[in-house]
Parts: sequence; structure tokens; C-alpha cells
Amino acid sequence: MTSVSPPKGQGPLARREARLAWGLLLPTLTAVTLVVALPLLAVFWISFKPVELADLRAPVPIVKESLRGGADVAGDVGTLEYKLRNSSPKALIEGVTFADTIPDGLTLGEVPAPCVLDGRALHCDFGDLQGGQREVVKIPVTLTMDAPDVKSSKPITTGTADNILTNMTFSLENFARIFDGNEFWQVMYVTLFYTIFGTIGALVMGLFAAMLLNKSFRGQGILRGLYLFPYVSPVIAVAFTWVTLMDPFSGSANALLVQMGVVDTPINFFGQRPLALITVTVFEIWRYFPLSFLFILARMQSIDTDMYEAADMDGASPFQKFWYLSMPMLLGILSVLFLLRFIWTFNKFDDIFLMTGGNAGTRTLTVNVYEQAFAIGNIGAGAAVAVVIFASLILFSVFFFKFISREEGL
Repeated sequence: MTSVSPPKGQGPLARREARLAWGLLLPTLTAVTLVVALPLLAVFWISFKPVELADLRAPVPIVKESLRGGADVAGDVGTLEYKLRNSSPKALIEGVTFADTIPDGLTLGEVPAPCVLDGRALHCDFGDLQGGQREVVKIPVTLTMDAPDVKSSKPITTGTADNILTNMTFSLENFARIFDGNEFWQVMYVTLFYTIFGTIGALVMGLFAAMLLNKSFRGQGILRGLYLFPYVSPVIAVAFTWVTLMDPFSGSANALLVQMGVVDTPINFFGQRPLALITVTVFEIWRYFPLSFLFILARMQSIDTDMYEAADMDGASPFQKFWYLSMPMLLGILSVLFLLRFIWTFNKFDDIFLMTGGNAGTRTLTVNVYEQAFAIGNIGAGAAVAVVIFASLILFSVFFFKFISREEGL
């Protein structure tokens, strides 16, 4: 009788190794899920709910208890005061009640409606509490001992409310709001202009810088360090420097242009359309070309020089050597850099916000998320814009991997 061995990789040892591998990966997968997946799911959840900043506070009844009237010693007369409020400015709380135990040392007078006193137990029934509604209960008291502690027993509240963040009611109101009118498409145009030209410009400038430094010469290390300066400098510092240099009243760039006779009056680089968008795009190219420069230079230096020597013997021009020899070798790294830079630039927020605040036609989708969620207080609309950003990048990634060269592992 012939025994059949299990397929390769399907034996008991292989299965045991697979279980061990998954066991070792489980902490990492759990951390990634908690750090990445859960916030992403929360954004999707909120995007389908008309949530504003005030809705982040759950609707619960809150009671504050205090002894008023300066009553401190036995025989003093004062007022036991309960302040009840709805923590939510909009949501209704149904069946609101609170109960408290009156501490020793207090003799209560007449208890006002809707409260009743049973021995030392106080119970108040307020029914439904509208959003932002406040109620005050004042009970006259007489002290039978010095300085009784009225906060020794905390009032217990009850009430039910529909929390917009956790209920199962969804709508497309946020998406209808952000897609309404021409404003969204103007923001999308600005985002695509900033992303496409910023990405391509950074790649072209990085390629040009890498070609300059692909030869060994005196001072190469110093020049390479200068090339890295825009990328390694803090963004707050370089953004402030650009804004200061190009200020229309005291900026050095405007003063130089006027003195040279290039312009008659100072230019408001960050305050007029479409110059503000062009300026922040140039800043994006200047700040992030060093990353492309490093990767492209590393790839250039790994290319075998024998084929360049053979091309020289055949009489190839510098452009022919670049186009037919260098470019095919660089397509892989250029594709990777284009993908990464496109995603990072599409998600870029701090550069534009620091220089223009999204004004003068420079409001991108990420700036729109900030304005919707925090400036206006519409958390749901901000989450909806974030979902649009996520969907746009997913579509771009699918298009990229389907139609653009996938050399060198892409």
C-alpha cells in the first residue's frame, strides 16, 4: 500500500510554524488595528452622522449640590440647593430623576415640587429635560449641628437619551452639504493643482540636483548638505521665513524686485489669486525635492558605468545617454517617489495652513477638514471631507498600480 505524503508546506511541522508565526505577529497586528483601523472606522462612522462639536458631549443629567445662606453652626438657617442641567445643548433626556440622602444635622422645611421627602431620602422627578434646560431646587433647612457635610452622599441621577454618536441612525447629509455648490470642486481643483505640480516639480528638481551631484568634485559633501537643508529644517521655521521674505511691506524679496526695477509695486505673494497658490506650490517643490534627490542619487550611483563608456565610444550625446540609459534605470525609483510624494502632498496640511491659512484660493481638502471640523464646529462634515480624501487616494492608488510602470517590485 502506497502512502501519500502531504503537499509541501502542509505537514504538521509547517502548520505548527504557521501558528507560531501568527502568534508572534498577533501583538503587532493588534497594535496596528487599534492605532490605524479603529480611528479610520470612527471617521467613516461620524461622516454619516450630522455631528457638531456640541454633540461630542453625551446627553446626561448633571446635579450639583450645595448649602447656601452662610449656615455654619447649629441653629443657623440656610438653603439646600440642587442645580440640575442637561449636559447636551440639543438632545432631549427622558425620565430625568435624581435621589439623595439628606445628611444628619439638617432639618428640612417645605420641600417644593417635583420633589418628595421620605424620611431622609429625597426624590425628585422632572420628567423630560430639553437640550440645555436647567432646573434649580431650593429647600429651606435648619442646622442641628455645626457644619454638616451635605456632599457626603452624592445625588444619583437617572434618565435616557438618544446619543447621536452611538445610535444606528445614518444619513448622507454631510456629503450633500460638502458637494453642494461649486465650493467643493474649487477646493478639489486647488488640491489637485497643488498635489500634481508639487509632486512633479519635486521629482524634476530632485532629478536635476541628483544629476549635478552624480560626479565627484571638491565641495560635493557641503553642497549635498545644503541641498538637504529645506527638508531637515522645521516647517514652522522655513514657512515663517518665506512669509517674512515675501511680505509686501517689509519683505526682502519685494524690496529687491522693486530696487531692480522688475516690478513697480510690491507683490502680495500670499494674498492674491492665483499667485498665492503658485507660491505655496513652489514652496512645496523647494521643501521636498531633497527627498527625491537622495533616492535618485543613490539609484544613479548604483548604475554600472560600463554602458556609459560604451555609449561614449559609440558617440552618444549626453541627452541620449540620459534618455536611453539612465531613465530606464530610474523609472522604478521615480514611480515609487511619485506614488509616495503624491499621497503625502495630497494629505499635506501644515505648509499651507502656516503660510496662508487656506486663504487667497489656497484651501485644499485637508484645510477644509480643519475648517469644517474645528473652525465651524461641524465634525460630521469634516469627517465626510476626510472620507473623500481617503477615497480619492484609493482611486489614485488603483489607477497607479494598474496603468503606471511596475518595475523593480512595483
